[in-house]
Amino acid sequence: MIDIAVSKMALIGAVALIVIGPEKLPRVARTVGMLLGKAQRYVSDVKAEVNRAMDLDELKKMKDSVEQAGHEIEREIHTTRTDFEKDWNAATGALNDADASVPGWSAPAPEYRHPGKKWRVKRGATPQWYKLRHGVRRQVQSGAARVARYRPKM
Repeated sequence: MIDIAVSKMALIGAVALIVIGPEKLPRVARTVGMLLGKAQRYVSDVKAEVNRAMDLDELKKMKDSVEQAGHEIEREIHTTRTDFEKDWNAATGALNDADASVPGWSAPAPEYRHPGKKWRVKRGATPQWYKLRHGVRRQVQSGAARVARYRPKM
């Protein structure tokens, strides 16, 4: 950047005071400050945009490498699956032939049995009979509902 010392700043201020005059100097100084601020913001925006573009290029390269690795893994899984299915069919084919030779024997298929639970019903840790016997409130009542319930009838 530009190296401006205190002595140079004083010299610039004295020349500006003589050339511009004391009445217009504050307004000119504000205008110059605003223009320098806008220039700094513009430069920082350009730097940020360049950094974003560089990050985007890096992310694209990373995405391509991850996609390529994913495709390679998918191919390996597919080949492993086909090899496994071939081996499985070869191994179980002999068992199925042996099972068919035994008369009256077949592998029973397990039947589905419903668990019998009511999943949507909330169950508390305290039994309902205990709450009824000892007067524990089971449902919470709002303040307005409580006032309406116990308001004296007129």
